[in-house]
Amino acid sequence: MKNSLTFTPLFLAIAATIAPLAHAADASPADGFVEGSSLKLNARNYYMNRDRRDIHTDDSKEWGQGFIGTFESGYTQGTVGFGLDAHAMLGLKLDGGGGTDGSSILPYGSGNGKAPGSFSTAGGTLKMRAFDTELKAGDLFLNNPVIAGGMTRMLPQTFRGVSLVNHSLDGWMFEGGQASFTKLYNQSGHRRIGTSYGALPTNADSQHMNWAGMSFSGIDGLTSNLYASELKDVWNQYYYDLDYTYVVNEMISLNPGLHYYHTQDTGQSLLGDIDNNTYSLHFTVNAGHHSVTAAYQRVNGNTPFDYIAQGDSVYLDNSQQYSDFNGPNERSWKLKYAYDFGGLGLPGLSTAVSYISGKTDLTKVDPQSRGYSAWYSADGKDAKHWERDIDVKYVVQGGKAKDLALRLQWAVNRGSNGYSAVDRDVDEYRMIVDYPINVF
Repeated sequence: MKNSLTFTPLFLAIAATIAPLAHAADASPADGFVEGSSLKLNARNYYMNRDRRDIHTDDSKEWGQGFIGTFESGYTQGTVGFGLDAHAMLGLKLDGGGGTDGSSILPYGSGNGKAPGSFSTAGGTLKMRAFDTELKAGDLFLNNPVIAGGMTRMLPQTFRGVSLVNHSLDGWMFEGGQASFTKLYNQSGHRRIGTSYGALPTNADSQHMNWAGMSFSGIDGLTSNLYASELKDVWNQYYYDLDYTYVVNEMISLNPGLHYYHTQDTGQSLLGDIDNNTYSLHFTVNAGHHSVTAAYQRVNGNTPFDYIAQGDSVYLDNSQQYSDFNGPNERSWKLKYAYDFGGLGLPGLSTAVSYISGKTDLTKVDPQSRGYSAWYSADGKDAKHWERDIDVKYVVQGGKAKDLALRLQWAVNRGSNGYSAVDRDVDEYRMIVDYPINVF
């Protein structure tokens, strides 16, 4: 496989649009390549158990120990500064479930169904900074609404490509880039970029992904993002959000918000026809250490809302621990309660409980669809499912173990006959321990 980057007209337009903004600000002094460098380590212990209740098979159980080391240099002195970032990751199997692996903590086993005892990866990034613009090329940790590396497993997902970020205007951030390959969170090597729910033809993963976007936070309490992306020969995807926090008094604040995606097939349409509009609305009331959130989410289209494989680029209110509630034509609502035990003299301890219910019509899905035919269900006229989540987290506040975090998660998902073909009846348990260390 040839790891080359293709500079398409869209990407060149991104660079041409953002780069001139660098001249709007004075150069800021660099800390120096060595003086501005840092090295961080994170030891992550991860246990995950998926009890597939509807197919009466062995639980999918995996337990692993991950180590993630990230080095970030400063920039050399001068108007144009240069730097280098590097990372290394190691995953160790503590228990693969005796052949029942598959919960995505460890690589999928071959032949005997058992995951390997270990897997590892490493990567580097060259970077350049001029004025308020930063250019990176190499292995990237990305996090935006249209391309975000998955961070919810033992090791994080990375992308191989280039990115450009500019902060010249107060309250604004502009960015763009192109990625051609990804390292999945339970794999060592790189592969072409695929999708989470669509079945791309064999050996026909998309060649690359382009994106451009801007973020605004120049008004107290208000944030907004606007992004556009192209997954070559698959889709063009557009995103917008608006989030506002209104402070009533020292104890109470109100937080309404909107997330919206539009996805349209493009080029060779490797996943077939796509015309999908998905949005979610939320309203949160924060009162002291309590918060209550109500959310509504709607998928308009005969294909599911889809996003990059294993990624976290699903900025929707009803994306939960197990299900994204993103089925074709799906309508879902959520009620969530969260509490910070600092109010009881236990700082660092927090919990959240959520209930989500969704309903959809799967008979409208094209059973001959090139990418989403698995979602079709003849008895899915009124397909339903629900999920209940409980999340408890504790972060050590001081001492030698400061910032060590323990997180316990439990999700229960149940679906009707029409929905069970795509979302299983599952009880899922996770236990995650993170121990971050700042070496320097």
